[in-house]
Amino acid sequence: MLEIENRLYNKGYSNICGVDEAGRGPLCGPVVAAAVILSKNEKIEGVNDSKKLSEKKREQLFDVIKEKAIAVGVGISDVDIIEEVNILNATKLAMKEAISNLKVKPDYVLIDGNQGIDIDINFETVISGDAKSESIAAASIIAKVTRDRMLIEYDKKYPEYGFAKHKGYGTKVHIEAIQKYGLTDIHRPSFCKKFIK
Repeated sequence: MLEIENRLYNKGYSNICGVDEAGRGPLCGPVVAAAVILSKNEKIEGVNDSKKLSEKKREQLFDVIKEKAIAVGVGISDVDIIEEVNILNATKLAMKEAISNLKVKPDYVLIDGNQGIDIDINFETVISGDAKSESIAAASIIAKVTRDRMLIEYDKKYPEYGFAKHKGYGTKVHIEAIQKYGLTDIHRPSFCKKFIK
């Protein structure tokens, strides 16, 4: 998990930032990106791709990462932005915002996936980065937990949709709720067209 970071440390970079997002696929809610700079000398036990961790483990690691990281930044693109510029561009905007919200400016950025973003910092994209880079994995945990907490709050406002359980993904229960009750103001109309008769 530290191979990429170690290569960059050996080249003289010190504040290496991992960036990942959560929420590209769901039918509702924002896309949330996180940027994390970890300390070179402090390995955080258990950090892995957020999808491979239980919700409880993610919650625990969220607090540890926040405490031990050099800097953590979060960026959010809401439904209006997603609908206006499309999900890919909304994700890139959230990533840029997450990086700009770091208290320490990174000197190198590792971005999960294969899409670069328009920033004035050296970067590289890493496919399946959340399984290959500790800083990207840490960012995936921050992004996922942040977004899940938002959906749990939305669940209180719209209890009939089951957001707290499926977090906005297109489960059978969620699709049936859309067909029965229609769309809320956090649904992405372009994602939901095929479910509405």
